[in-house]
Amino acid sequence: MMHQLTGEYHCKVDTKGRLKLPSGLIRQLDGQMLNFTINRGFERHLILYPQDVWDKKTKEFSQLSIYNKKNRQAIRYFYRGASLINCDSSDRILIPKLLMDYAGIEREVVLFAYQEQIEIWDKHAYESLLDEEPEDFSDLAEEVLGNLSIDE
Repeated sequence: MMHQLTGEYHCKVDTKGRLKLPSGLIRQLDGQMLNFTINRGFERHLILYPQDVWDKKTKEFSQLSIYNKKNRQAIRYFYRGASLINCDSSDRILIPKLLMDYAGIEREVVLFAYQEQIEIWDKHAYESLLDEEPEDFSDLAEEVLGNLSIDE
C-alpha cells in the first residue's frame, strides 16, 4: 500500500509518553491497522513509519553487504532504537523513553507528515529548524529539483 501522507500537526505527549495521533493523520492512513515502527531520524527527531513502509525500508537495508564497514555502521544506526508500536483504542502510541530522550521531547511535539513517514519533533527543536530555513526557497528548489524531469 502506498502512503502519501501530508500535514503538520501540533500535539502533546502525556506524562507516560503517550501521544494521541490526530484524526486528520489517521484518516490519511486509510483505516488500516495502526501498527508502526518508530525510530531515530537523521537529525534529532523521530520517524514513525507505518509497518508496511518500515518493511520496505528494511528490505533496502538488507541489500547492503555486512562485509563492508560503512554498510555495517549504517545498518546499526538505522536499526538502533527501532521499536514496534501499536495504537491503543484511543489512537495513542507510546513513545519509548530512550527515543524521547534522544529527540529531546518533553511535552509539546510537532508531527510533520510527508511521503510515507511521519517525523516527530520536539516543538522547540522544530521551531529552531524553521528558523534555519533558507531565505529564498526558490533558490533551494532550483538547486535540488532543477534537473528533474517529472513525468505526469
